[in-house]
Amino acid sequence: MKKTIFAIAITTLMAATMLTSCQSSVKKVENAQDKVQEAKDKVEVAKQELDQAIKDSIQQFRKESEDRISANEKSLAEFRAKIAKENKENRARYEQKLAELEQQNRDMKKRLEEFREDNKDNWDSFRFKFKHDMDNLGQAFKAFWVKRK
Repeated sequence: MKKTIFAIAITTLMAATMLTSCQSSVKKVENAQDKVQEAKDKVEVAKQELDQAIKDSIQQFRKESEDRISANEKSLAEFRAKIAKENKENRARYEQKLAELEQQNRDMKKRLEEFREDNKDNWDSFRFKFKHDMDNLGQAFKAFWVKRK
């Protein structure tokens, strides 16, 4: 008798497990739709995080570039003071080079101000070109000192 009750209990348990583990196709579709919606939500969050990261990158680049431009302006003031001590012949030549450096520095400042953050597609190319031009301007400042000595 114990064997019969045990066999019936095991059979009932197995049948109940099989019935509860089978899902209907409607339930499977609902689960798939939930997973798709979760994936869409994750994509949206990732896009927002990417946009914020780009904005942060732009702001950091702007600050660094503005600092470099300000440093260039201070160097220009120092150059101007040292040029005043030169003789007329050298002074005219140095003033011409100084004017060119001032114009380049103003142009860089203007380019930085004109770049709009809503233009994220061109951000990488703008940053690359601007950084390259700033490096060239920095080299020109260094060359001015070397030639001056």
